[in-house]
Amino acid sequence: MSGAHSLGPDGQGRGSGDFVFDMRSLGRQPGTFRDETRTARAPDGLGSGLVLVPAGADVALDLRFEAVSEGVLVTGSAVAPLKGECARCLDPLTSSAEVSFQELYRYGPDPGEDEADDEERFLDGDRLDLEPAFRDAVVLALPLSPLCREDCPGLCAECGVRLADAGPPHGHGEDTDPRWGPLRQLDVSDRIED
Repeated sequence: MSGAHSLGPDGQGRGSGDFVFDMRSLGRQPGTFRDETRTARAPDGLGSGLVLVPAGADVALDLRFEAVSEGVLVTGSAVAPLKGECARCLDPLTSSAEVSFQELYRYGPDPGEDEADDEERFLDGDRLDLEPAFRDAVVLALPLSPLCREDCPGLCAECGVRLADAGPPHGHGEDTDPRWGPLRQLDVSDRIED
C-alpha cells in the first residue's frame, strides 16, 4: 500500500521502525484517541543543499492518534536537530527545526480508487507509518539559506576572508579590476544635449 514499508520479524518497519505505530489498541470507534510521545531515529536523506537532519539523530515526537470514520487522524509535532553550513560564511552550524503536522491515514481505498495515489496515505493493516508525513513536514520547514547568526556579514567577495573576523576596516582600497580602467577616462561632462 502507499506509504507502507516492509515489516521485520519484530513487527517494526525496516529502516523506519521508530516511525511505525501499532493502531490495534486505538480501535476503530470514531472519537477514541491516544496520545504518545516517542524519541525516534531520523531517517536517511532528510534534507539537501546547505542543511539536513543527520541520519540517526534523535527526533522528539509528540503525537495524538484519533479514530475517525475514514481512518486515523494523526496530529503532532516533532523537534529535529539540523546540521549544515551558513549560506553566507560557510561555517558549520547546528540548530533545530520544530514542525507540526496533521495527516489522515485511511483504512483503505474506496472501491475503484487507485491506492497508489501519492496524495493519500493508508494504514498497512493495523500499522501506521508516520515517516512520509514527518519527512514532508521537515523538508518544507528546512531553511533555504541557513545562517550561523542573523547578522552574518559573509565572506569578502574579493579575497574570501570571513568578514566577521576581518572587521569593518577590511577593504581592498582603490584596487579595481583593470578591465574597468577605460571607464575612469570617460568624461561625462561632455554630454550631447538635444
